[in-house]
Amino acid sequence: MYSQTVATHLRKILLKLKKEYIFKSERLGFRNWTKNDLTEFAKINADLEVMEHFPKPLTEKETAEFIDRLENHYEKNGHTYFATEILHSGELIGFIGLAFQEYKTEFTPAIDIGWRLKKDAWGKGYATEGAKKCLEFAFNTLNLENVIATCTEKNSKSENVMKKIGMEKIGDFKHPKLKEYPEYEKCICYGINKNVWQQRITAITADSTKAESTL
Repeated sequence: MYSQTVATHLRKILLKLKKEYIFKSERLGFRNWTKNDLTEFAKINADLEVMEHFPKPLTEKETAEFIDRLENHYEKNGHTYFATEILHSGELIGFIGLAFQEYKTEFTPAIDIGWRLKKDAWGKGYATEGAKKCLEFAFNTLNLENVIATCTEKNSKSENVMKKIGMEKIGDFKHPKLKEYPEYEKCICYGINKNVWQQRITAITADSTKAESTL
């Protein structure tokens, strides 16, 4: 008889084989949402630390409605805040992806990039890795010209990810959807365009090639 550990390992392998990812990074898989994601995603959205920079955590009902919107957004636009999983385990860790935003500011309408990960996934570079791959998808597959990112002015962790993926600060603004929450209303916006992104990718590739030639 198989041990419990072996059986668990086989289930994980079968799970991975069944998954259809839209694209992958080195460690992560990105896909559209399903109703089966509700339980795990609801736990993430109910976590007070995860939702620190939002007015309130989400109930299970609100998470279900959010999943519906994310699914529909993908069907309509070919992108969404993708359900993001660790490839070797199939574990859902939250979302990283792209969404169309049309609330009224000087930066919108625009496609933004965003992320929300469970606490167990923090500090491992997943947000940066996933966001870089989503930018690649945005510019090479969707052929977008610009991508923005926003967060509250106190959300230094998200702002650091924006910097790591090559974005530059565009400005500060008061989020029109957060007027009733003064503590969260003040936000910052970062952005990057396709030409700048391509130049940086070319420079990184050139540096890597040069380094390999000296070995």
